[in-house]
Amino acid sequence: MKKFMVLMLMVAVFFASIPSSVVAGNLAAESVRDGVFLHISHGKDNPHRLLMALNMANIMADDHDVLVYFDIKAVHAVLKDSEDIVFAHFPSSKASLAALKAKDAILMACPGCLKVAGKTKEDLAEGVQIADKKVFFSFTEGRILTLDY
Repeated sequence: MKKFMVLMLMVAVFFASIPSSVVAGNLAAESVRDGVFLHISHGKDNPHRLLMALNMANIMADDHDVLVYFDIKAVHAVLKDSEDIVFAHFPSSKASLAALKAKDAILMACPGCLKVAGKTKEDLAEGVQIADKKVFFSFTEGRILTLDY
C-alpha cells in the first residue's frame, strides 16, 4: 500500500509540473503575445477621447497585439471620407490610423452603428473591417486587458 501511495504521489507531481496549456491541448496559447482591446465610442464630438485612445493604441502596438473597436460616434472617424481630426499635441486621426495599420493592429467598426450613421462596410476606410465576434474572442483568448474611451 505504501508503494502505491508513493507512486500516486509521483504521478501527481509529474502532472502538476506540466503547464496547463499543454494539459488542455492548447499549445498555441503559449505563442500569443500580450494584447490590448481598445473600445472607442467618440469621434469629432470629443476629439480628446478619440485621439488619446488612438495614441494609446499606437504606443501599445509597438510591442503588443492591439484590437481597436469603433462604435457609436467613433464610426465616423474610420470612414473613407472622414475628416482628419486634430486636437492638442496628439497625432491626427488619419496619421494615427495609418500608423496602426502599419503595425498590423486590428481595426473594427460596429455594423449596427454604421447602419445608424447611414453607412455600410463599403464606406469604411482601407484596413477597417466590420466587427466580428469570432475575431473578438480569438483575440481575447488568454487575455482580457481592455481600455474604454
